[in-house]
Amino acid sequence: QVQLVESGGGLVQAGGSLRLSCVASGDIFGISVMGWYRQAPGRQRELGAVITTGGNTNYADSVKGRFTISRDNAKNTVYLQMNSLKPEDTAVYYCTVRVRQMSYWGKGTQVTVSS
Repeated sequence: QVQLVESGGGLVQAGGSLRLSCVASGDIFGISVMGWYRQAPGRQRELGAVITTGGNTNYADSVKGRFTISRDNAKNTVYLQMNSLKPEDTAVYYCTVRVRQMSYWGKGTQVTVSS
């Protein structure tokens, strides 16, 4: 079993910042990619950003230059620093990890950006 615990969501004004955290625990031997997806009301879940064990990153075009993903391998934790937030960033943000060819998802944390 793999457990993912997300934190850091909330309500922020446009132009503000938030930092999301996700701690992975349990049977995580062989953990590789960690990342964040998001799902806005009425829309499909979409990529936010992902990061490999070695630190290679991939961002959605919509967040490039504003969001930064990082990870602490010793703590099995992935972070998403979100700056210059826009109302269109409002969504539930889901942490995801890949462990030995299986993907796992957190329960999500709500991010709401007011205009």
